[in-house]
Amino acid sequence: MEKDPSFNALGSALQLCSLSPLTGYFRTGACDTCSGDTGSHTICAIMTEEFLAFSKYVGNDLSTPNPAYGFAGLKTGDQWCLCAMRFLQAHDEGCAPQVNLFATHVRALEIVPIDVLRQYSIEPL
Repeated sequence: MEKDPSFNALGSALQLCSLSPLTGYFRTGACDTCSGDTGSHTICAIMTEEFLAFSKYVGNDLSTPNPAYGFAGLKTGDQWCLCAMRFLQAHDEGCAPQVNLFATHVRALEIVPIDVLRQYSIEPL
């Protein structure tokens, strides 16, 4: 599948989210997306214990290793390309993680308003 143009939520070039752990729909370290990315893995989120527990509770265990897929499991402080709907759900439940807006794809704005993302930004804006 062809990637969408690599722009971030602030309108500039999309920065890497994480190479360790390797993240992104395309596993390139960036939160790039395409029409096949139905989960919209577009938000570069910084994992917290609270968010990881929430994600596990709602059915997406990101903290347990899954060696069959080469997945070591996430821990607090890891950056990860998170599904935009999961982020919005966490926001609504009061446990959304911080985000790196320079590494968050512009397509995240189709699901999460920029004002909501700015509330969690690690960068002073």
